[in-house]
Amino acid sequence: MLNIAYKRLNIYKQRWLGGLLMHFLLMIAGVYCFDANSEITRDDHFSKIKSRYLIATVSSEPKLTGQTLKFVAKVERSYQNKGLQTVSGHLMVSVKTDSTFNPHLKYGDRLLIPANYTAIAAPLNPAEFNYKSYMANQNIYQQAYLNGKQITVLESDKGNPIISFALGLRQYLVNKLKVNMRDTDAIAVASTIILGYRADLKADVREAYAKTGTMHLLSVAGMHVGLIYFFVSFFLSFLLRFKHGKLLKVVLSIVLIWCYALITGFSPAVCRAVLMLSMVIIGMSFSRHINKLNVLAVSAFILLLYNPFYIMDVGFQLSYIAVGGIIIIQPYIYRWLSFKNKIANEFWLVTSVSVAAQLVLFPLGAFYFHDFPVYFLVSNLFIVLPSAIVMYVGIIYMALPAIPLLSTCMAWVLEHTVIIMTKTLLYIEHAPFGSIEKIWLTYTELLLLYALLAAILIFLLTKNKVWFKTSFALMLIFIALTSVKQLARADENTVAFCSISKHPAIMFRNGNKSIVLTDLKTDDKSYQYAIQPMLDSCGITEVSNYDVNASISNAFLMKSGNLIQIGDNKILIINKRFGKRLFPQKLAVDYIYITGSPAINLQYLMENYNFRMAIAGNNNSSQLLKKLDDEASAKNIPFYNLKRNKAFITTSNIN
Repeated sequence: MLNIAYKRLNIYKQRWLGGLLMHFLLMIAGVYCFDANSEITRDDHFSKIKSRYLIATVSSEPKLTGQTLKFVAKVERSYQNKGLQTVSGHLMVSVKTDSTFNPHLKYGDRLLIPANYTAIAAPLNPAEFNYKSYMANQNIYQQAYLNGKQITVLESDKGNPIISFALGLRQYLVNKLKVNMRDTDAIAVASTIILGYRADLKADVREAYAKTGTMHLLSVAGMHVGLIYFFVSFFLSFLLRFKHGKLLKVVLSIVLIWCYALITGFSPAVCRAVLMLSMVIIGMSFSRHINKLNVLAVSAFILLLYNPFYIMDVGFQLSYIAVGGIIIIQPYIYRWLSFKNKIANEFWLVTSVSVAAQLVLFPLGAFYFHDFPVYFLVSNLFIVLPSAIVMYVGIIYMALPAIPLLSTCMAWVLEHTVIIMTKTLLYIEHAPFGSIEKIWLTYTELLLLYALLAAILIFLLTKNKVWFKTSFALMLIFIALTSVKQLARADENTVAFCSISKHPAIMFRNGNKSIVLTDLKTDDKSYQYAIQPMLDSCGITEVSNYDVNASISNAFLMKSGNLIQIGDNKILIINKRFGKRLFPQKLAVDYIYITGSPAINLQYLMENYNFRMAIAGNNNSSQLLKKLDDEASAKNIPFYNLKRNKAFITTSNIN
């Protein structure tokens, strides 16, 4: 239409119109592509068809965590009384292991399992990790909790044969590392760095790399692929002597780096790196001009055509933003200083890359992970040499057959390099002021930070005063928003009845101070998963933890026995210890918290107490909760069941 009206409507005077239309159409196509790839919208999704059993194929490498084996299964058929029916969709399966079940499931196994699945629940407590959203971004919406006796293996090796071979090869290489290495943490880190195998990586080791800004070392991406390419290019350089050696070297190099990506699991970050590098290799080999930003954009476009859900993947976002920042910003930072000494110049080159990457990653990293590694520069400069040693020694060790003395020596070098690297990063992690924690950004603050960063960079490049004024205005807006948020936090007083499986938990908040009543220890996984994020997101700086039965005398809270007074709110805790205690007259309270399955009913509560709401904790029996739910519905009694429901939060006026 633009072409037809080109002269008649003087389209040539509005050159931006064609570009605007093209971008709009591409955006609409992207939205359509995203929706079309959403499995839950399909009519044949297994969750929309009633069934007794499902036939599903294991589509991810099963991982054993503690006593639970987890894997993703691609559902292919469902069985009901009418027979088998073809269905689609993926299911997250968790299998409880014990002495009666030997968890030897592998990729490609076709299973018969009962259709006992549930929708993945949304987070129940404020600031809790949104597992539902995380899995939805992988096109998974249901999960099943099974035991070994409920699973029947129908067939094996029914997955993609190439992926099956790659996973088998990776497991073989991981086992090869275990032959001559003894330190389990060193084996886990080496397996992660070289092969992307993270199943054996401990949480404290992962935390050390994350807190020091070197987490990218444990996520196979550009650096790893680059080192592999240099290794491959060096060993294939003899091909240049032959007539068509240059073309053969290009083909073999690209094939080998894609094989490496396959072995490491085809993560979005490694796919980005391999795709970009493949285009760069082709361009350099045939003397083509390479625009790095165009290569970056084309690789993103191709990957998103393959899987539109990558756009929501944190690794994809961090990888592309980091590389984009390095391409745009690093050359200008590098020109700030000049060194005649070659070693000093290389040192500054690595420094400029690290600064550029961290500069553009800070807002997104703070948004997702809520902290900022202060010593990121020291950590990243330190790991340059050890990481190269780990990659090259590890690759040679895995590529060569078992040679008694040589294999032992290489394994020793590999193991001790990893140990030194990890111990140093652990030391940096625990150094004074090692990281700025509890950073909780809103979407608005995230966008403002990136707008501010862009305005500052444009000003530095163009020296245009308009951009200086823009950056100054954006900074003032950001400061104003964060200040208002801090002031609101200081005056906020709330009571949160937390929803935690099998445990009672109540959080009382007064500004930046908090009291938590729970039977959980602070290092318990449930506390760290459900309570700690809520405390951090509220900007709590002073926390006191008490048992539910403890007596408390605090400036803003009084607890005597089972009765709590906080501001203008009174809360009565009813448990087995309290029983059916009677008072001369009706006791007036605001909330009654039922915990530990006491022998009571709502009718008894109505007769003996005046209350606004009765709240039942997650640690009550299912029978009691059902009885209370039915009674509340029948008699219209204000009642809130925390089991599988969001935390109940109310305000409290404290003088």
